Amino acid sequence: MRKADLINKISEKTGIPKVDVLVTLETMFREVKASLANGENLYIRGFGSFIIKKRAAKIGRNIKKNVSVAIPEHFIPAFKPAKEFVQEIKTSPNIKEVPEVKDDNED
Repeated sequence: MRKADLINKISEKTGIPKVDVLVTLETMFREVKASLANGENLYIRGFGSFIIKKRAAKIGRNIKKNVSVAIPEHFIPAFKPAKEFVQEIKTSPNIKEVPEVKDDNED
């Protein structure tokens, strides 16, 4: 499912115009990003947590030039699903195998 599909589904189920759903979703995404950029985790009960994870400094390799590269300590965004969310997915009879990811760049 893509963002446009999600907007269509929410609009159909709620009766809210697609434009309003789009504005709401975009605002939510912006606020999640802003919260994480400000160093604040975001907790949504029953859904999950958008958190900041710390990656330790390490030595990487540039295999083309055969040199070591120092990768500094950095932070990345992550999502940790709530227990209820995970349990719902585990017990869903509709999931039989992992779906294939479609790549828009393939012709």
